[in-house]
Amino acid sequence: MEFGILSTAGIARNSVVPAIRESEATVGAIASRDADRAASVADDFSIPRSYGSYDALLDDSGIDAVYIPLPNGLHAEWTKRAADAGLDVLCEKPLTVDAAEAHEVVDHCERRDVTLMEAFMYQFHPRTERAIELADERLDDIRSVSASFKFPLVDAPDDIRLNPDLAGGSLMDVGAYAVSAARQFLGQPGRVYAHIHDSRDSGVDTEVAGILEYDDGSSARVASGFDTQTVQRYRVEAANGWIEVENAFSPPSDDPAELDYMIDGVRGTERFEPVDQYRLQIDHFVDCVESRAQPRTGGTEAIENMAVIDALYRSADSGEPTTVDTQQ
Repeated sequence: MEFGILSTAGIARNSVVPAIRESEATVGAIASRDADRAASVADDFSIPRSYGSYDALLDDSGIDAVYIPLPNGLHAEWTKRAADAGLDVLCEKPLTVDAAEAHEVVDHCERRDVTLMEAFMYQFHPRTERAIELADERLDDIRSVSASFKFPLVDAPDDIRLNPDLAGGSLMDVGAYAVSAARQFLGQPGRVYAHIHDSRDSGVDTEVAGILEYDDGSSARVASGFDTQTVQRYRVEAANGWIEVENAFSPPSDDPAELDYMIDGVRGTERFEPVDQYRLQIDHFVDCVESRAQPRTGGTEAIENMAVIDALYRSADSGEPTTVDTQQ
């Protein structure tokens, strides 16, 4: 498979392009609105072709699929354009700005018969897979999950993550991981309650605290932010024990990752050798394209995660608990 990269964003340069290069796939082209920028990055990574527009890359007959790390507000437009060009799409999370747009994009890709996958790389780490397996097979009656992803966004007044016109905000950027993690263990909540704060007067949230409520009385607490030191963790609590993970979403690539638990009175720690979770994500995408299988982080998962994020924003606006509507 030959990828085209729509944008020279840091996540592409630092993580995804290197991961593709280590896989059995290749990077055939990269595009930017700045042709010189595209050419420079192409030279750095020995990418054969570069373009000064995204449309030009989509017209490249050698490309089989695209990876889209554009700002959130541009994901839907360029995912649909790529699908119109007959290209399979790996798009950075969140797939769209809201669940309604996610439905539209997923339907569009289905009509064009292309594979669509949202890039939630942490789900492909063996530790995440093991945590879900332990919860499914050994925890009895999960009652609560807490998940947080925060980091200091320092000296970044022009950062796209602070731009409301590009669907910025901590919930869209890193809170999406916390919501996703909670849903892996408890499923889709019935309603949510949220508080948000804009400490930068930027027009987007820089701190979010939310509660996800379930019909059986279980709950999840999710948090995201740009104003504190880095925290990445989730904890799953059940009647017979707990599972806890630190550095949950972006563990150091050169150190073993750990998973702690106590189940039925037995305390344990499992260690996982360093892996490139971006490479595992690429491998999964390629396998799904080749087999025409539904990706683990495909359209339905994207819609459901976005529906929870939408509800959190509605709750914060109203100051009241809000029902989660996946069908909107």
